Amino acid sequence: MAPVEDSGGTGLTPGLEAAWGLRERPSKGPRPGLSVHAIVDAAVAVAASEGLSAVSMGRVAKELGVSTMSLYRYVGAKDELYVLMQDAAVGAPPPPPPPGTGWREGLTRWAWAQRAVFRRNLWLLRVPISGPPATPNSVAWWEAGMEALAGTALDEGAKISVVLLVGGFVRSEAGMTADLGAAMAATGETPEQVMARYGRTLRRLADPERYPRVARALESGVLDQPDDPDHEFRFGLERLLDGVRILLERSDG
Repeated sequence: MAPVEDSGGTGLTPGLEAAWGLRERPSKGPRPGLSVHAIVDAAVAVAASEGLSAVSMGRVAKELGVSTMSLYRYVGAKDELYVLMQDAAVGAPPPPPPPGTGWREGLTRWAWAQRAVFRRNLWLLRVPISGPPATPNSVAWWEAGMEALAGTALDEGAKISVVLLVGGFVRSEAGMTADLGAAMAATGETPEQVMARYGRTLRRLADPERYPRVARALESGVLDQPDDPDHEFRFGLERLLDGVRILLERSDG
């Protein structure tokens, strides 16, 4: 998202400056009652009820009862609107853990809190990543992740990399879980029925001579029942943090 010239030296668009509280309303032709916040709230409501694909400047203008062109005085383009919607839906991070909380527990809390945000707002997973954090809430979440690592020996670059790694895992797992959940729901069957049918089908297809490891997994019955919905997230996060622990041990040495 390219910055605009009228950015007050911040390099941000007017809409993002408004999110930071640096400007209240457009310089020309304001409509009483219309604001960046009202536009974003209307767009979030559309995304929550119909999905991100339903959001357009025209649709949001219709929801607000204004002309489409009037929105462009507050929000420069749809990609900017997406960024503002994301910031509004993500909200502020949870309060910091008690003093003395270790880095691992701190990052674990941070990751689970982010996952909860995605699960409440599945449309967020469809918002394209257009750049590094540039909105108040996204920077606050970044700060919270860095705070979990504040007492470690990692340099600032490594801390950023760890936060990006864990955050990327959270987003990826949330997206995969949402997609699988939607696919299962579309069948009209229970998760147990879907997994049982999948196991039967794969047993017919996976020749033990060609796929001996897959066949062994099928024979174990591990795929016959759906997992605890949190199992894969918990497993993956723990393994990631095991890797961070090794990195910390090397840094301490």
